[in-house]
Amino acid sequence: MLEAGISFKEMQKAVKFQTSKIKGCLITHEHNDHAKFTSQYLTHGIECFATSGTVEGISVVHHRLHEIEYKKDFKIGTWTIKAFKVNHDAKEPCGYLLKSAHGYKLLFVTDTYYCQYKFPGITHMMLEVNYIYEEMQQNVQNGLLHPGLARRIMKSHFSLEHAIGFLRANDTSQLKAVHLIHLSKNNSNATIIKEKIQEVAGVPVYVEG
Repeated sequence: MLEAGISFKEMQKAVKFQTSKIKGCLITHEHNDHAKFTSQYLTHGIECFATSGTVEGISVVHHRLHEIEYKKDFKIGTWTIKAFKVNHDAKEPCGYLLKSAHGYKLLFVTDTYYCQYKFPGITHMMLEVNYIYEEMQQNVQNGLLHPGLARRIMKSHFSLEHAIGFLRANDTSQLKAVHLIHLSKNNSNATIIKEKIQEVAGVPVYVEG
């Protein structure tokens, strides 16, 4: 499972109460929309994994909360997982590369304005496209978005332009699908983003929110 930003009860409903199948929860950073309900998950027997900085930020001590390191492989079930550094306003945020024993290679990148790494052979991608620069600037000019918040967003989240650049820099020859995540409610346009990403990726693109 990726992130602990929704309540355990809400998550239970989403997985049709089959929580016994969940072998672990990967947390990228300590902000509430990603980690607020970590304690609930731990209490209900779900092993959680995060960097030491994120663990410190969550402020939870539990025997099921495991500290991981950048670029050091660890295993959950049939998955081999590697955390990597991203750029966000958090203590030690990360993205995840997950390799399945069955041949899948999933890349999970969210809450970053830049990713310095390239990933060969990715089959599936969960990629943040938080905003479109022009949309956000229009909201600033119209007084709908404070300039300070706009600057913070640009220093902590992927724009459409950055996402396109990231896709072009990576090997997409094995890519089968892209799932777009973390779209801003007011500073994005899901239709435009999906079309632009699909043009570059050349595979089915799904908007998850």
